[in-house]
Amino acid sequence: MKTVGVFDSGVGGLSVLRALLAELPGTRFVYAADSAHAPYGERTAQDVSARTHRITAQLREQHGIDALVVACNTATAHAIDDLRKAYPEMPIVGVEPALKPAAALSRSGGIGVLATRGTLQSARFAQLRDRLVATAPRPLQFSCQPCDGLAAAIERHDLPTIEALGTRYVQALLQSPHGSPPIDTLVLGCTHYPFAAELLGRLCGPDVTLVDTGVPVARRTREVLGLPVHSGAPAVPPVLLSSGQPSALADAARRWLGLGVQARALAA
Repeated sequence: MKTVGVFDSGVGGLSVLRALLAELPGTRFVYAADSAHAPYGERTAQDVSARTHRITAQLREQHGIDALVVACNTATAHAIDDLRKAYPEMPIVGVEPALKPAAALSRSGGIGVLATRGTLQSARFAQLRDRLVATAPRPLQFSCQPCDGLAAAIERHDLPTIEALGTRYVQALLQSPHGSPPIDTLVLGCTHYPFAAELLGRLCGPDVTLVDTGVPVARRTREVLGLPVHSGAPAVPPVLLSSGQPSALADAARRWLGLGVQARALAA
């Protein structure tokens, strides 16, 4: 049985874990939420990199993980290249805003991106966006909206704040400059945001398609592990670890994934 570490700044990476459990039911997952230091999107690149390296080392040494999924857009942007150099023998899968799938789905070429400020300001994001714009067979325009506070509100399950911030950011995004193509595709560029997808979809309206990264990341993880599609193996309950309140992570896993699993403290 393979053991895969799944790491996020908080509970948002549970959206990726949900897809991983469906894609790889016979795999043991160890989910680490660095909730005591969330959200990463409003921290410096140096802080994010240091936390990512520290927790990866713990997952490797204490849980013997065979692979790692960095289920955080900000941590992927700031730390994954150095992580791969530090652990060349271990497959490491990152998450990036789903710009490429959104470009393929968009009819108008107008694509909205909701993400943390850290993700949008990263060189990795700029390179991905610019490469797609340069190589697309038709004009593309990405309208990017930093969402300060939204990941933290989802982390706390603060419904009034989620609704207020979601409304503010979607309205700002949909106010396209004169002459821009209308947005018909919205990238959820933080792993927390799928847990607000119902609200965001309602605010955008039925003509806008929402795109996140959970399923593509799960498929990529299966490929790098060399595991078959739909093995039929029995489901294995994941291990849940949190540097914050373990009970908050367990509650989130129960609420969003239907998991009745207790969480333990992550010594970080």
